[in-house]
Amino acid sequence: MTAEKISQKTYSLFLLLIFLLLLLLCTASCNTIDPPPDKAVFTLTLEDVSCTEAWITLTTNNLQLPTTINLLKDNTITKTISLQTADTLLYIDSLLPNQTYKFHSVIQSINHSSNEISVITMDTTSHAFTFQTWTFGTIGSSSLYDAAIISENNIWCVGEILVADSSPNGYTMYNAVHWDGNDWNLKRIFFPTVCGSSNLTSYPAKAIFAFDDGQIWISSAGDKIAILENGVQVDKFCLPSNVSMSINKIWGTSGNDLYVVGNGGNIAHYNGSQWTKIESGTSLPIRDIWGDFNTKTNKYEILAVAAEIDINMGSKVLRIEDNSVTEESNIGLSWDVGGIWFKSGSKYYVAGAGIHYKHSLNDSIWNRYPQGIVTNYTGDGIRGNNVNDVFATGSFLEIAHFNGVSWHNYFNVLSSWSGVLGRPAVKGNLMVAGGSEGSSALVVIGRRN
Repeated sequence: MTAEKISQKTYSLFLLLIFLLLLLLCTASCNTIDPPPDKAVFTLTLEDVSCTEAWITLTTNNLQLPTTINLLKDNTITKTISLQTADTLLYIDSLLPNQTYKFHSVIQSINHSSNEISVITMDTTSHAFTFQTWTFGTIGSSSLYDAAIISENNIWCVGEILVADSSPNGYTMYNAVHWDGNDWNLKRIFFPTVCGSSNLTSYPAKAIFAFDDGQIWISSAGDKIAILENGVQVDKFCLPSNVSMSINKIWGTSGNDLYVVGNGGNIAHYNGSQWTKIESGTSLPIRDIWGDFNTKTNKYEILAVAAEIDINMGSKVLRIEDNSVTEESNIGLSWDVGGIWFKSGSKYYVAGAGIHYKHSLNDSIWNRYPQGIVTNYTGDGIRGNNVNDVFATGSFLEIAHFNGVSWHNYFNVLSSWSGVLGRPAVKGNLMVAGGSEGSSALVVIGRRN
């Protein structure tokens, strides 16, 4: 092989090596360039809906905040929002009942859109109810305070009913009435006469709560409790001394997860085997308690309301969680309140001297319906099936119903200047409330037509 051929071969190898080196440098250089940032993503998730409102969560990822977004309803901008956090709950009102809407959001600055969601609003419920009334008691003064509906043929009201007879006292005191679908039957629920004694007495009953399995808990006006199963009393006991109170109301998810609230700011929880006292931070009478399951936290939200009766000592809304109490805002509340009911995350009601409401516990102010829109008089009773089916009850046998859009008052159908209704029970197309008219105990049943 000549020197010339070797030189040519060497030169070719040299060129090949330079090419490969350049290729490697190019590849390395390209690989050192930072990848482009992920495209900003934001999604809409429907949380809840009423007849006229929707609650939508906007969740963002890899989006520089703060920024401004437009929320579009059926391709028309309905809200412009200054977004400050990665997760934001959007509240939309002024919708129409039983309608379907399409929502999506847009950030114009980066020309990017979220997913589209469909929102179907709830339909209204009917205001058309037919009411029946019954009175009980033939001597002295009788009254009923609380009610529970197990089914349309299994309804209970508790209180104090005096019936004249030939007994040594000249009367017998009954503390409950039961509806079997045809008639109301007077009942005597027995409590320990004295704690630790085997003697029993049918004291006046103050509160009743029925669980989904049909078990019923009834309290005396003091610290005593009776339990019924299938309408038959199976137990009776006193609260332990460490949680003793004058009970005003009962609420729970089962006989193994139950709360009682009462005078002196007292709250106690029963877990199926023992009672625990919960410090409320107030000495005001706790007059009502309600709970509802929160699907976002996967826990029950439990609230109670406290206030003195007829004395301005202020009012409080208490949140109970893990055997501790947090005081919620009471801005806008009347001092005379005694009832609470809510659907977690959607609508919260406090009743008393007017009906107060707000959409979220995070809202600092309670709104109040103007007098005459809902109730004209004081009433502590409020319960509902859902946000489109709520009843409020109070003085002079006043009953008002919210159908999701409007309130309707039945004062021209059912009223009495000597009457008062306690807390209603609501289930399906039934509402029941006990109370008094003059010196007689009274029961009202409303049936949706």
